[in-house]
Amino acid sequence: MKPLWIGIGALAAAICEVGYAQTATPARGPYARIAVMRALDEGHSVAFEEGYVRHLAWHRQAKDPFSWFSYSVSVSSERQRWIIYATFGHTAEELSNPVSPAEDERDSIVNLLQHVQFTGSSVYEFLPALSRGTGVPTAAARVEYTTVELNYGASKAFEEAAAHEQSKLRGETLWFRMVEGGTLPRYVRLRPRASLQEILKEGGEQALPEKADGLVSKMTVEILNLRPNMLVNVTPEPVH
Repeated sequence: MKPLWIGIGALAAAICEVGYAQTATPARGPYARIAVMRALDEGHSVAFEEGYVRHLAWHRQAKDPFSWFSYSVSVSSERQRWIIYATFGHTAEELSNPVSPAEDERDSIVNLLQHVQFTGSSVYEFLPALSRGTGVPTAAARVEYTTVELNYGASKAFEEAAAHEQSKLRGETLWFRMVEGGTLPRYVRLRPRASLQEILKEGGEQALPEKADGLVSKMTVEILNLRPNMLVNVTPEPVH
């Protein structure tokens, strides 16, 4: 069992056209930790979520300076009802110095271990040249979450193709490159939006650049719901 920042540890108003620079810079540092967990089975679902809420309360009581986002996967062929949790905008030094790791682990063991399976935890680097927005997503109600796995050696060509399309982005679109914690090369794209309706209306922006054809080995698109009761140092956007 590992503490939240390692083992367990991207959004509810429309994104305005004004307010995002064409090429944004990270809010603080460029790194994000994104991880995934799920209940052991349906019989553990309630206890799992209750335990996770208690564990996040420990982080607040410990005055954890990190902002923790939590989402449930609502539309997916493989990860329905799983939890994706993440913290964004960190330097390498910050990620190396989480709050009270030993106490974090003990609380995780008490509240989570018997109910959860941890299915991945990775470190990602924000790519401002490909993105519209900062390295910390808006805490809107929904996120279109895209995972892109490339053929080996295709990273440079893929990033060049995505950067060429960056100026055409209309809403908050955040690209991250995985640097540790899984099969490389892998990228994730977050498009925070106020509603599923807004995501569907922007379906044309879901596609990857044509120049990326032949570079991608697998692409998965999922919809995430922000969990307001599972946040630390994050204020959800108001629902209109």
